Parts: sequence; C-alpha cells; structure tokens
Amino acid sequence: MVRQTSPDFMKGLPELLILTELRNKEMYGYELVRAIRNDTAGALSFGEGVIYPTLHDLQIAGALKSRRRVVSGRSRIYYTLTAEGSRRLKKLAGSWNELALAIHRVLDRDVRGAVV
Repeated sequence: MVRQTSPDFMKGLPELLILTELRNKEMYGYELVRAIRNDTAGALSFGEGVIYPTLHDLQIAGALKSRRRVVSGRSRIYYTLTAEGSRRLKKLAGSWNELALAIHRVLDRDVRGAVV
C-alpha cells in the first residue's frame, strides 16, 4: 500500500512562526532560525534555505519591513512586523488553532467515540 501525504500540510508553518517571533521584537534571519528551534524545544528546526525565502516573500507581500544594521562589525538585515503582518499573523494563527482543535478532538476520543 502506498502511503499518501500532503506536502502542503505544513507549508504555512514557517510563515506563522516567523510572524510570531517578530511580533515583539526585530530579528535577523539566523536569529529567527535559532529562536524557532529554541522556542519549539528543538521540535521544529528550519534552515536558512527555508527562512530567508519566507522572509523575502513576506517582505514583498508587505507583512515585513527590513533595515540594515551593523552589529559588532557585521552587517545584518533586521526584520519587523508591519500592520499587514499583524493582520496576517492573526489570520494564520486562527487557522492553525482551528486545525489543532480539530486534531485534538479526534485524538481525545476513545475507541467507542466518547471524549476521554
């Protein structure tokens, strides 16, 4: 039997986590990589090959703005959430929360269909 998966299932997850991390402070790309890994206790770890294209797409969409800063002699691009980014985060978080609740409803049922 061939096992089918949905490659789009977690497609929006990097975007959701980036927007969430940026809601309280500006961060640069690799700082976001570390923050997501740390804040998920290592359960989720996205490399720069996922984070930077997502940052770029979010900036094009108007969800983020950026500025270049030199810190300790290194030039870094720091990203911050825009008003559009906050709206996008609220919508994405709502969708993910609905999905998580639906999955929990299924997981919390015993074999007879009763909620445990």
